Amino acid sequence: MRHNLKFFALGLTGLLLAGAAPLPDYVASAVNAPVRHADKIKDASRHGAEIVAFMGLKPGQKVADFLPGRGYWTRIFSGVVGQQGHVFDIWPSLMVTPGSKFEKTMTALSHQSGITNVTALQVHLPSLNLPEPVDVFFTSQNLHDLPTPFLGNTDITAFSKQVFAALKPGGKFVVIDHVAVAGAGLTQTDTLHRIEPDTARKAILAAGFTFAGESSLLANPQDNHHLKVFDSKIRGKTDQFIYVFVKPE
Repeated sequence: MRHNLKFFALGLTGLLLAGAAPLPDYVASAVNAPVRHADKIKDASRHGAEIVAFMGLKPGQKVADFLPGRGYWTRIFSGVVGQQGHVFDIWPSLMVTPGSKFEKTMTALSHQSGITNVTALQVHLPSLNLPEPVDVFFTSQNLHDLPTPFLGNTDITAFSKQVFAALKPGGKFVVIDHVAVAGAGLTQTDTLHRIEPDTARKAILAAGFTFAGESSLLANPQDNHHLKVFDSKIRGKTDQFIYVFVKPE
């Protein structure tokens, strides 16, 4: 399948058409690290290496991974940025109450053997309060959760303003999420766990970002956008958008 990637002239690097160019050595090394052995089975569907190359993440950079789950992206980021860089795993405090399953996941990920450059941070949304500015703020399949009770009915633009403040000038806000049917806006965020791409884009631009590019690496025209993302018929194969926004320098 041919993957179309659109770039705008804002300094993004790592343009990669699937199969058309080799991965940067630091990305290839990161995705093949022993700590990712169990993740490899997901690479064909999640396109982790290609997406990280598309983002332009580089050794020595600082990256925030918002709601990292079990750490698929965190482990790649850790390997790419190396010991001169750092990964901040961002967890909303209302999720990681002592003894909760998410608290245990957060602790296990930040203390995983073979990873020494990851720090778990608890935040009170929409505030972020990172210890230092980052080069990239990343979230996968979580933006739609913000305006739901799960994350305290957080306004996406208010959250994006916090991301804007947390980034270095020229830093990137990378968003991956499940596509909702055109016109749905935010109406399916708590039911089908989908968000209309244009609604997400407008909400983030309202925070001061510039739209920098998009990728169709996770596009699936067979997804009719009417099923819940956890439905067995579509789980792991949903149509997803990948957007990159930049904080102007």
